[in-house]
Amino acid sequence: MGADSNVLARTFGGMSAEKQETLLKMSILACGCILAFSLRLFAVLRFENVIHEFDPYFNYRTTRYLAEEGFYNFHNWFDDRAWYPLGRIIGGTIYPGLMMTAGLLHYVMNFLHITIEVRNVCVYLAPLFSSLTSLVTFNLGKELKDTSAGLTAAAFIAIVPGYISRSVAGSYDNEGIAIFCMLNTYWLWIKAVKSGSVFWATLCSLGYFYMVSSWGGYVFLINLIPMHVLALMVTGRFSHRVYVAYSTVYVLGTILSMQIAFVGFQPLQTSEHMAALGVFGLCQIHAFIDYVRSRLTSAQFNFLFKALTIAIGGILAIAVGILTLSGKIAPWTGRFYSLLDPSYAKNNIPIIASVSEHQPTAWSSFYFDLQLLAFMFPVGLYYCFSALTDANIFIILYGVTSVYFAGVMVRLMLVLAPVACVLAGIGVSGILATYMKNLNTT
Repeated sequence: MGADSNVLARTFGGMSAEKQETLLKMSILACGCILAFSLRLFAVLRFENVIHEFDPYFNYRTTRYLAEEGFYNFHNWFDDRAWYPLGRIIGGTIYPGLMMTAGLLHYVMNFLHITIEVRNVCVYLAPLFSSLTSLVTFNLGKELKDTSAGLTAAAFIAIVPGYISRSVAGSYDNEGIAIFCMLNTYWLWIKAVKSGSVFWATLCSLGYFYMVSSWGGYVFLINLIPMHVLALMVTGRFSHRVYVAYSTVYVLGTILSMQIAFVGFQPLQTSEHMAALGVFGLCQIHAFIDYVRSRLTSAQFNFLFKALTIAIGGILAIAVGILTLSGKIAPWTGRFYSLLDPSYAKNNIPIIASVSEHQPTAWSSFYFDLQLLAFMFPVGLYYCFSALTDANIFIILYGVTSVYFAGVMVRLMLVLAPVACVLAGIGVSGILATYMKNLNTT
């Protein structure tokens, strides 16, 4: 035992402090990824290697068809066994990202002569993506604060019950990869805002496209990012970096999202997407005003600004009203209304209120799904407010809105869990950084 310890001491003693720190970070991340994967295997270990629940089995059937028949036949497949007796046109009624991911992974593994069934790929896809989510959470926490916050957040998301419940082995559903897609898009968005780079904004658009192809919850994302840009405008933090980032993300992201058959022209026609369009217009107006201000005197600019504000505001209000009344802009869906008014579904659309996932969240669920994170969440918010940056404003908005929506609908605890991990990671790392320096290490 003594000889082994001497060998380890000589091995690590010969490394520089920077290399030791890098090795420690990689070890912590690797442990977090392994833990995230292994924790989600209990269903397979306790029972057997099967797909469970109704929706996951339907997703498995479509993935198997994709692997056997190819993408073109899959996209045009009329499934006469679903929605009996009407049948279902698969290409136009699903988010294909989950099936495409599993199908691509199955193809690559068989191309490398690693023989594996489609069913096994589907069973283990969610645990695999939970490991990747830990890595993305590390990147997000690192961008928001520092490396220690990222490592803490990655460790938290590996074990948080609110995420484990939707990503166990055999639960082959959209949420299994959607959280990875969502956090990846948020990380790329913050990188784009910080750098003002078209490169990072383009990557964010591609991440958003993957998110749209995977889960209907992308509507939360495409409303949160415009909300962040609007908050930066109101607080006087709007800059050329934000203009480049949002303009690129909105234009490219919208064009790419419209390539999903199930989405189609919804980004231009439905009320859920109008906030993003409105903020995009505000960005152009803000940039134009800044340009005009630099060319005119103060008195001329004030007169022109008031006149244009009244004229453009009136024209837009009339145009939106006419398009809404004529049916060109579809109204909000019942599920979206129920998020803004919890009593709406119960009073107007009982079938939505009858679904157990759409019930309001009990207070106890916040503790059972978040555990310690429920108490460290406000601490992370405090640290973000105390050092306010463009990125911290985004995570504050994400945290506050997700708490509200998680309280309205129990299934949205899944959206709250990742931001709770990130904010708790910021809070715990901040506390440790403050008090660990007082420890006597001799």
